[in-house]
Amino acid sequence: MESSSTASQRGGRREATRQKLYEAAVTLIAEQGFSATTVDEIAERAGVAKGTLYYNFASKSVLFEELLRHGVGLLTASLRQAAEQTAREGRDRVDALDAMIRAGLVFIDRYPAFTQLYVAELWRTNRAWQSTLLVVRQEAVAVVEGVLRAGVASGEFSEEIDVPLTAAALVGMVLVAALDWKAFQPERSLDDVHAALSRLLQGRVSGRG
Repeated sequence: MESSSTASQRGGRREATRQKLYEAAVTLIAEQGFSATTVDEIAERAGVAKGTLYYNFASKSVLFEELLRHGVGLLTASLRQAAEQTAREGRDRVDALDAMIRAGLVFIDRYPAFTQLYVAELWRTNRAWQSTLLVVRQEAVAVVEGVLRAGVASGEFSEEIDVPLTAAALVGMVLVAALDWKAFQPERSLDDVHAALSRLLQGRVSGRG
């Protein structure tokens, strides 16, 4: 019978392999598009055999769907962590939103190729993974919605706020601003971009300033 330590090691190796495949896929697809990227190229870039890719993922489409799920899951976790940290520190919901904006920028700065792919896929409707993408996107937006609803309940935000639309707008603002930063204003620092978005949040969403 397999020991728990052996099983853990095997699981760790498999997760490391899947991470290599994610990184190879996101890089290649960002460079040349989904259709033009082959399974052979992904396996070669990841440094594994093609059979290893198929052992972990049934197809290129499944790999890409899981890549989207994995990446948006990381973004969601970073947003949630930022909100929870501000709550532990006793700060208000505007500070929580501001912390989430910074967390989003940090994520995009670390994974620019993934962010580019994610935004591009949001506009496509003919992909097999569209329903999965909508679900994981809503998971990320829901974290922001939770902070907005709590702010409305505590009186920090107006009851007139359209919570779902405002949450989507905040997430979209960070994504679009960060992509513009990376593509057209790379000389700007993360702190500079965050400060600009923070001023917008403080002046428009919270009514401060």
